[in-house]
Amino acid sequence: MSGMADASVDLAFVQTVRIEVLPPPLAMRGPWGWLRANLFSSAFNVGLSIVMLALIAWIVKGAVDFLVLDAVWSGHDRTACLASEQRPHVGACWPFVWERLNYFTYGSYPIPQRWRVDVFFAMLAFGVVWLLWLEAPRRGLGALYFFVVLPICSFILLRGAPALGLDVVDTSLWGGVLVTIVVSAVGIVMSLPLGILLALGRRSHMPAVRLFSVIFIEFVRGVPLITVLFMASVMLPLFVPEDLTPDKLLRALIGIALFNAAYMAEVVRAGLQAIPRGQYEAATALGLKYWPQMGLIILPQALRVTIPNIVNTTIGMFKDTTLVFVVGIFDLLRTIEVARIDPVWATPVTSPTGYAVAAIFYWVFCYSMSRYARNIERRLSAGRERG
Repeated sequence: MSGMADASVDLAFVQTVRIEVLPPPLAMRGPWGWLRANLFSSAFNVGLSIVMLALIAWIVKGAVDFLVLDAVWSGHDRTACLASEQRPHVGACWPFVWERLNYFTYGSYPIPQRWRVDVFFAMLAFGVVWLLWLEAPRRGLGALYFFVVLPICSFILLRGAPALGLDVVDTSLWGGVLVTIVVSAVGIVMSLPLGILLALGRRSHMPAVRLFSVIFIEFVRGVPLITVLFMASVMLPLFVPEDLTPDKLLRALIGIALFNAAYMAEVVRAGLQAIPRGQYEAATALGLKYWPQMGLIILPQALRVTIPNIVNTTIGMFKDTTLVFVVGIFDLLRTIEVARIDPVWATPVTSPTGYAVAAIFYWVFCYSMSRYARNIERRLSAGRERG
């Protein structure tokens, strides 16, 4: 027995010196480590990565050549953007953009009154930053400014108020970026609360409320947006007295808001279904009524779960605002369509240049929304992990 005890003592191991953690091999860290793990981890990934990198390089080179290297940066008419023996390859016609930039921004809004549009843009930017900056002071006051003060002031500024010395500007003169921003802002702001109400209505225990919500959602989702716009702009005046017919832009705003509310309702409903039943039971056990349950416990969790889908729907709606041009509303794309057929600037590169401007505009806004949503997701995930 003593021999076995001595053997166990000899086999015993007690760590007396702390072993330092060694860094990973050079081949597994740094830029090369990232490339090896993400792009060149297997023979198939190597081939696929090479093909995709070559495709990206080809696209980037073509874009840089057209927009920068071969672009024309100065001129007064189409002759500056025409190919010649000295310059066989002509890229973007930026003088066309410089001359038409105000039209792209304001449409036919009266020139002496365009300062009102600039003030609107500044107020909107201020409200968006205040509302979306999570560390901003008095964000509750910022929400009041964005959802109450800003709409009222914007309507007075853009539409006009003779009592305040502001001439009335008919919405038929609005255009360009102004219309795109107004349509998308109203659609985004109105679609989410309406979508939440429709989602709650579809899950309601009241048969009438549930039936109305289901019929509305399924009917709207069953028709394309262009049909809704045509109904609002063309068919509605046939059934309403002329003196009661809403403004064409207002009809488009209502149509877009209701259309996207139906899609947003399904997004929110998916988030509500993802919440465990225990959350509802816990809220009931606390003695909370229906609306406090939804506002304080259920909806915050559901909206957090569906942030990617909400942002995806919002981005899709922002791009779909271009469809308003088919009912005679001059958004950014419509102003580009009108400007590109001007004989003064009629060249083979005028249309691609205009469309490139529109693409850059929409990409900047959509990418910004996507990155902001991604940062919010990361922040919420970190908070959940710490909790």
